[in-house]
Amino acid sequence: EQLRSGQLHILIGTHALIEDTVQFHNLGLVVIDEQHRFGVVQRSKLWSKNVTPPHVLVMTATPIPRTLAMTLYGDLDVSVIDELPPGRKPIQTIHRYENQLAELYRFMHEELQRGRQIYIVYPLIEESEKSDYKNLKDGFEHICQAFPEVKVGMVHGKMKPAEKDEQMAMFSKGETRILVATTVIEVGVDVPNASMMLIQNAERFGLSQLHQLRGRVGRGAEQSYCVLLSSFKLSEDGRKRLEIMTSTNDGFEISEADLKLRGPGDIEGVQQSGIPFDMKIADLARDGQLVEYTRNLAKQILSDDPDLLKPENAILRRELKKRYAHKINWGVIS
Repeated sequence: EQLRSGQLHILIGTHALIEDTVQFHNLGLVVIDEQHRFGVVQRSKLWSKNVTPPHVLVMTATPIPRTLAMTLYGDLDVSVIDELPPGRKPIQTIHRYENQLAELYRFMHEELQRGRQIYIVYPLIEESEKSDYKNLKDGFEHICQAFPEVKVGMVHGKMKPAEKDEQMAMFSKGETRILVATTVIEVGVDVPNASMMLIQNAERFGLSQLHQLRGRVGRGAEQSYCVLLSSFKLSEDGRKRLEIMTSTNDGFEISEADLKLRGPGDIEGVQQSGIPFDMKIADLARDGQLVEYTRNLAKQILSDDPDLLKPENAILRRELKKRYAHKINWGVIS
């Protein structure tokens, strides 16, 4: 009621703010953190909660292909924070194969002896009949046997919130030294003493997810490590993803590589990666100069003739009307 009447000036919340029951008196600014975790339709609901669309600020460590393509188009103003907080060191990222596990365990023992903590991330919770993914629960039991001298915790998406919070609190306090987890730890986890992450079957993860996971370590003053463990059977794209991750810590470089690998998605639709339906020849990742040239031409035309009423712009007006007559203009949603 306070929100609807305008008495409440700032509201902080989760996906729940998207619900139709949440109504604003005069929404002027929307700030979306971890933008890659929201779909285009979800973001558009916030956009439509005011008669006049609000200003929108989106934040992410790794822009998804569609968002990066929009920056190339010039439809987004971009600010980049590319500095580490004072006292932090760049994370060292290493790719290892499954037959090198004994060597990794020795290194993990050394980190534990230094008083550090470790994340071990698995792709799935239950064994899948269709894949050779590592099983989280089997992995947990194996880690308990391999590191009997320390307490090992486990978190995954099927746990009750209270159980998950308890496990995370124990890890944050240092009571648990190793945390076996799924991607539920991808965001919102800050344990400065955690200096190492081992990602099992790293080839199964996308670039954005790998970069987000890696960001859980390197939050203290000590050197941190992210180890990408994979099988020898790697697809070409899988191999490229691991090479990119070991070559840079820069979220924008990773996003550009992701754009080239997966395609830009549909700027005029809700698809956030892949090849857009109406782009059979153009390549936003490759044709940056051409995109910039045509964008500047479009700006000149609109500056001179905003409503495209001049005879020489009649074909542009007709094509735009045809294109948007029966579809939502998703292009305004960042």
